[in-house]
Amino acid sequence: MRSKISLRGVLAAVLVALLGAFPDAQLVRAQQEGPQAPAPPAQSEPPRPPESRPSPPPQSEAPQEPHAVIAVHANLVNVDAVVTDQDGNLVTGLKRENFRVFDNGQPQQVATFAPTEAPITIVVLMEFSKLWGGYFGYKAREWSYGFLHELKPQDWVALKTFDLRTTIRVDFTQNKSEIEQAIYSLYFPDFSEANLFDAVYETVDQLRGVEGKKSILLLATGFDTFSKHNLDQILRRLRETDITIFCVGMGSEIDLYGNGGIAYAQAQNQLNTFARMTGGYAWFPRFQAEMPAISGTVASFLRNQYSVGFAPSEAPDGHYHKLAVEVVDDQGNPLELVNKKGKKKKVVVIARQGYMAAGSPAVD
Repeated sequence: MRSKISLRGVLAAVLVALLGAFPDAQLVRAQQEGPQAPAPPAQSEPPRPPESRPSPPPQSEAPQEPHAVIAVHANLVNVDAVVTDQDGNLVTGLKRENFRVFDNGQPQQVATFAPTEAPITIVVLMEFSKLWGGYFGYKAREWSYGFLHELKPQDWVALKTFDLRTTIRVDFTQNKSEIEQAIYSLYFPDFSEANLFDAVYETVDQLRGVEGKKSILLLATGFDTFSKHNLDQILRRLRETDITIFCVGMGSEIDLYGNGGIAYAQAQNQLNTFARMTGGYAWFPRFQAEMPAISGTVASFLRNQYSVGFAPSEAPDGHYHKLAVEVVDDQGNPLELVNKKGKKKKVVVIARQGYMAAGSPAVD
């Protein structure tokens, strides 16, 4: 009996020793293996700002955090502007003295000025639906590839598509191959709806907390079929945002073959309005061969903006203020350029049309 008790005691002592050593063994293994990478975010989450991603290894230089396109900080309003000649050629080398800013028609004193050099932060938002037999969905798929070649390693890009619902295909990444693979994997649209307004509204909202020179490249016909939001709600939201929208209208063939009518004119006007309000631009190409030039122009616009800041002469009133940005010569006259043939050309300023003053409540 005593021998059995002694044997049990020995076994119990050995078991206790093993259990006590197990946490230490785990700790040693964890110290050897190093910290484990966190699990990737679920695909259904909204796009995350670039700065929230894990930091790169110490030996590689971290991506620069871009500045906002337009923002109202305290009593300072910043707005980015692109200047071109009448033929669309960029005008560079301008100085602070060349810019005039008007807030609700009142001239303002330019307080800050600098060419913007921050990396691009852009969402490629594509209509991919069975509308019109799915033809324009596949057209967007093919047309979107070219823009990726205009991106630099430090730029951030995300991919979203929409039909009845909006889907995040790839969250913000600096790896263009991820976007290319996601585009290549788009085979069959799910629905015959094209909820343009919902897609724009949701994307703008998801980008609110993202720092950077935020922009959207929208490839769509311009038609909206079944959105929960209406056009007025979209326009109110765009007045509050700091996002630049570039639009590529894919429905020109509808008008070309005489099937457009008033509906197509309205769709085209909606895309034009989104771009003008936010300081972007809208194109309506008929052929894929036009896309490389358009893609290059989008990237050039984003890389060659002038950031102009001013402190409004009136106290913030919580209302929408109309903005106007003009470019003048050294004598204060409207700037004109002379081409090689000696012909004068006026300059064109592309900037957002207004901003929401501080204290404005959000309106849905």
